[in-house]
Amino acid sequence: MILIGLGSNMTGPWGTPRDCVGRALQVLDEQPFKLLRASALIETTPYGKQDQPAYINAVARIKTRLPALVLLQALRSMERSAGRERRERWGERTLDLDILDYDGVVLGEGVEQSVDAELVLPHPAIAEREFVLAPIVEIAPRWKHPVTGMTARKMLAALNTDKGGRIISGGATV
Repeated sequence: MILIGLGSNMTGPWGTPRDCVGRALQVLDEQPFKLLRASALIETTPYGKQDQPAYINAVARIKTRLPALVLLQALRSMERSAGRERRERWGERTLDLDILDYDGVVLGEGVEQSVDAELVLPHPAIAEREFVLAPIVEIAPRWKHPVTGMTARKMLAALNTDKGGRIISGGATV
């Protein structure tokens, strides 16, 4: 199972943050990808740097034959097409795409060094982010973290917060 996190809080060439996430989901259903399911869009407060607009977030479950590193490069290309400029960590962005899980592969962070040091699988912050966990529970309720074996539901319960965000649009199953 391949899970992709999507987020936007800045208008760009692809439109408003909501438009941008919607268009990214459309692109994730074009060759060489197949969108299997998308979560509801949720509006969330920023993570990290707080003095910026709210985010529109979602998680997509996709299929692709692209290897993980090539998928990462394809996602970075999509971000650039949407006007993404990497200026500061946790700063505003037109589009942010993260590989959350790639078929259970564990890569980086002392497990196995990736060719691209930015590619760590599964995404190292999944367990800390309600705006990622809640959508995973929605679209992949049986998913388990490849390292800890915990389900997204258990990780979400462990956070014990109320910052999940406001659902603004329903998800889709393809």
